[in-house]
Amino acid sequence: MLPAKNIFSYRKYWAERFGVAPFLPMSRAEMEALGWDSCDIILVTGDAYVDHPSFGMAIIGRLLEAQGFRVGIIAQPDWTSVEDFQRLGKPNLFFGVTAGNMDSMVNRYTSDRKIRRNDAYTPNDEGGKRPDRAVIVYTQRCREAYRDTPVIIGGIEASLRRIAHYDYWSEKVRRSILLDAKADLLLYGNAERALVEVAHRVAKGEHPKDIQDLRGTAFMRDAVPGGFVELDSTELDTPGKVDPHPDPYAMVTPSTCETAEQAPDAPPPVKVVHLHREIPRDHPREMTVVRLPSFEQVKSDPVLYAHASRLLHLETNPGNARALVQRHGDKEVWLNPPPIPLTTPEMDALFDLPYARAPHPAYGDARIPAWEMIRFSVNIMRGCFGGCTFCSITEHEGRIIQNRSEESIIREIEEIRDKVEGFTGVISDLGGPTANMYRIACKDEKIEQSCRRLSCVYPEICKNLNTDHSALIHLYRRARQVPGVKKVLIASGLRYDLAVESPEYVKELVTHHVGGYLKIAPEHTEQGPLSHMMKPGMGSYDRFKALFDKFSKEAGKEQYLIPYFIAAHPGTTDEDMMNLALWLKRNGFRADQVQAFLPGPMALATAMYHTGRNPLKNVRRKGAEIVQSPKGLRQRRLHKGLPALPRPGELAAFARGPGEHGPRRSHRQRQAPPGAAFPARRHGRNRRRRQAGGPQTPPPEIPHPAHAPGAVGPGTALPRRRGGADQRQNDDRINRIFQD
Repeated sequence: MLPAKNIFSYRKYWAERFGVAPFLPMSRAEMEALGWDSCDIILVTGDAYVDHPSFGMAIIGRLLEAQGFRVGIIAQPDWTSVEDFQRLGKPNLFFGVTAGNMDSMVNRYTSDRKIRRNDAYTPNDEGGKRPDRAVIVYTQRCREAYRDTPVIIGGIEASLRRIAHYDYWSEKVRRSILLDAKADLLLYGNAERALVEVAHRVAKGEHPKDIQDLRGTAFMRDAVPGGFVELDSTELDTPGKVDPHPDPYAMVTPSTCETAEQAPDAPPPVKVVHLHREIPRDHPREMTVVRLPSFEQVKSDPVLYAHASRLLHLETNPGNARALVQRHGDKEVWLNPPPIPLTTPEMDALFDLPYARAPHPAYGDARIPAWEMIRFSVNIMRGCFGGCTFCSITEHEGRIIQNRSEESIIREIEEIRDKVEGFTGVISDLGGPTANMYRIACKDEKIEQSCRRLSCVYPEICKNLNTDHSALIHLYRRARQVPGVKKVLIASGLRYDLAVESPEYVKELVTHHVGGYLKIAPEHTEQGPLSHMMKPGMGSYDRFKALFDKFSKEAGKEQYLIPYFIAAHPGTTDEDMMNLALWLKRNGFRADQVQAFLPGPMALATAMYHTGRNPLKNVRRKGAEIVQSPKGLRQRRLHKGLPALPRPGELAAFARGPGEHGPRRSHRQRQAPPGAAFPARRHGRNRRRRQAGGPQTPPPEIPHPAHAPGAVGPGTALPRRRGGADQRQNDDRINRIFQD
């Protein structure tokens, strides 16, 4: 990978003399106890402050402290006034703002847009302690508190909204969060490298707005500066010569698109634009910028939105990515290339910082569920090269795996054993974004730097990927030998298509590291949705299950696989969901772990959901693949509910389709036997009688459907509706499936 300055090699700031804080201060009293008169940097977060390396603010805060800065934390402030944002006084350098470990909208709303009652990152699991679009709200309050203090935003919420993006909750394309938050600088991805550089340069007198040469940053510009070669990609591909990629390992397949037919209502013809233009051979790649379609274009044209999404994801490899620029009105949103991944020594030093490994004492005995979940777990790596289209891990952490050394991991296990209260000898997880990508990388560094594939394992495992699991096997064995450790479990998601390449690893995992159940995520059984997810087919699952059962039997253990599935994903049809339900029935599963697809910002699957186009392929205005997405609350609920509990009554409604379900009925009406009579609703009269203390109209007596004559049950044919031959065939087909 490209060289980069070690983040721990900077000359430390003068405030290093104050030493290390037991916890980063959250109050003036704590600052005074440390001998501070002010904070150099104040971090504002939507999560409770837990001083543990699994929490972003703890990592960032301790890293800045290691650089010599005095760092304060404002956790979950009251955003309805400015007072909480003045709690620690004015920072000498800048505010750092994040929504927390999760996007604030994902954290607060379900995939059906219902408000969640709880929040795992809040004391006592209490919901409602952070605002919607927390980064924007917090930044505005910081400005109100101290108008002339710079504000730098980061974290997953800011990262995934760095350009124009589709917002599922408002059902519209929103502009870059930089404009809405009015921040001086945005740091995207794992931002340690950029943040350390920014902090030292601001300490020397630079303003964050003037720092425009760092990887992993996004900011506003008035115009493209001189010296850059601009590649105009604001229009769609059209027929024409496609220049060869400058590197044969780039894995870009040249292709052409068909000519769009002219029609009275068709959009204006697009200009011929080559994505790979001839540029001067001596022109450095870092002085090239790709122009994306503007915010105004992608907002009004879904096809151009899909095109922009494809371009963005093709420019994510730090080894060959170019800068991107997108016009927003009279301003330019500029994205520098992604940050260089941290080296193993840097990862070790980052995780060896003096974390208290506990929630801040201000929370007292309050229970923080997210902390309870990870208190005995160890993160061994970062990144994921799976490239699943519905997931944001790859977009945020990158495809190149950043590994810790065995020694650093063993030290953390020993620290958990010695410092964390309540440790019983069980390490709950030894993993990361994916359980089994530790020390797995491209065989050749040059190929890795040149590659432009979106996934190393789809549609099949790349021949250049080293799939050797021996380093992970050795780590497991060392971890089990640590004195005081009775059991090491693996709870992170397992990439089973990768695991089957190493039967020895599967044997080690199944024999020693499964606590009775192993959760894996096939996500679906049908090729249609799987191809739009970039997930492997069920053949890999079958191979893994055979190995899992074999090694469980050899170990004399009764262990089970628990599959996870996604419903209502783009590319999923009603037929696909019925086939999934049939597979579950045939294999004896009742899939309780089914979640409906949630279109998060910047994900490729979200682009499919919004536009109906497939950005995994060249985007065309005509002749391109149209991606159907289950939309509307009723259809999404049916897709989610079908695999979980196939009931014949639900299947009939499912087969009739979302537009033919008939009038809306109450739960009692749906459960009643055919022919049951219901009186007209009289809510108003009953309400008035309740208020007056008079008698109320009793509800009708409805027998339980399981005991009623003619109740639907196993072996009972579904009643046919008057809907023509097609409807009768649908009902008959569903009956046959679930009576087999």
